[in-house]
Amino acid sequence: MIAIARAFMMSGGCIRARHCSGVEGRVCPVGLATQDPKKRASYLVIKQSKKIEHYHNNMLKGIRTMLAVMGLKNTSTLNKDNLAYKNKLGEIYSNLDPWQKALVARHEDRPKSKFFIENLFTNFINLSGDRRFSEDESILAGFAEFEGRSVLVLGQEKGEDLDSRLKRNFGMMRPEGYRKCIRLMKLANKFNIPVISFIDTPGAYPGIGAEQRGQAEAIASSIECCMSLKVPIISIIIGEGGSCGAIALASANKVLMFENAIYSVISPEGCASILWRDPSKSLEAAKAMKLTANELLKMNIVDEVIKGPVGGAHRNKEQIILN
Repeated sequence: MIAIARAFMMSGGCIRARHCSGVEGRVCPVGLATQDPKKRASYLVIKQSKKIEHYHNNMLKGIRTMLAVMGLKNTSTLNKDNLAYKNKLGEIYSNLDPWQKALVARHEDRPKSKFFIENLFTNFINLSGDRRFSEDESILAGFAEFEGRSVLVLGQEKGEDLDSRLKRNFGMMRPEGYRKCIRLMKLANKFNIPVISFIDTPGAYPGIGAEQRGQAEAIASSIECCMSLKVPIISIIIGEGGSCGAIALASANKVLMFENAIYSVISPEGCASILWRDPSKSLEAAKAMKLTANELLKMNIVDEVIKGPVGGAHRNKEQIILN
């Protein structure tokens, strides 16, 4: 919240983010099935952190039960165990490579756009439809209040469980979603209302129907609309910033990015498939693409990195709201 407010104050000018044109890359479900030992090792580091968290939670539960049975109130043991847990978790997450950060950005428990809209804004009114074809459930869009000021909020939403993910199309927008955003951004511009967008998508939807309805034109028009707005527009990359599906809503005055988020012109799997004809090379692709927050900040592609809790935003959603 502090980062958004600070970006608002600094976005009075017309300093547009520098972006390159995107190439659509569909995420390839390689996962742990790959035989590449380097990629498998990267995956196991993230898995190790999950095991540490599970072990830590079970240990705390056991200690609390033991203290309750004995009628004790001494919490020194709990504090000591908590400190050891945080130190170990910090050690793991301070040395993540780009591919491991991509895995963290895709974590299923990571806070989504819906969470931020519900906790950062008041009086949110969700608006539907592009007035041409239909509604796109993968984008939450509507007007709300932020610290007493009216804003337009756009949030790419992946969903929390299987049913909601299918409904939201895993955050992959169709042409009608981009056209809905264009309609609302033009309305916000007319009434001098700032725009805040939350970016979290593996890319624009590459289906046949989407292409027939003009996916490329819708994305290009969305980028053009963002660049032509006279009101401030702020984009926050909260998870995956994949391909032109992200750039369509992230061509902003200020681009903020979460510490363990990623932002790239194509997914590492897609890049590996094109360059090496081998999806197992995604580890090398992730390193070459420089898709992490700190690397993008050095290249001035993003304006600010929002620090998160130790172990990723999914471990302490309340803290990430305060940041």
